[in-house]
Amino acid sequence: MFQFKKKNNEVFYTSKTIAQIENSDIEFLKDNVKKTKRKRIRLCTHMDEKDNTQEMFIALSKETYIRPHKHLNKPESLHVLEGSADAVFFDDEGNIKKIIQLSNSSSKSCFYYRINEPTYHTFIINSDVFIFHETTQGPFKKNDSLNAPWSPEESDLDKIEDFVLKLKKSVKTFKKR
Repeated sequence: MFQFKKKNNEVFYTSKTIAQIENSDIEFLKDNVKKTKRKRIRLCTHMDEKDNTQEMFIALSKETYIRPHKHLNKPESLHVLEGSADAVFFDDEGNIKKIIQLSNSSSKSCFYYRINEPTYHTFIINSDVFIFHETTQGPFKKNDSLNAPWSPEESDLDKIEDFVLKLKKSVKTFKKR
């Protein structure tokens, strides 16, 4: 039975004191990720934004743009459940400094990472849907994340398209090194 209450089309919080994720919940994420405006959806297993530990099961589609950002004063860990993506890490000027190929089904890929220090990062989604479990410190505050000033805002669709094309090219070149 679905145990989540809708905050908006992208965010659902558990309504249970003992939260669980079932295969039907993952199917819900897959069925609904492309129906959301920003092509992302999450099931939060914490009860609200104020919880000290924030755990989410997140689905992104191939069309998702995650603006490069970094989290101030909080770690973040990610564990891949399904699909594949490149996690791209940048220095403060926007130069790629590391790429982690993420997948749960390839021996050449990584299925987990943890960011311990504020580092700009984003994703290039390589599969139709990328699903992962993310844990970070709460409570959630928008100003705990800093968007990269050299990246386009989520509302600037023309600039996003150019940025993503250039980023994909840069990722290919970086991987060849």
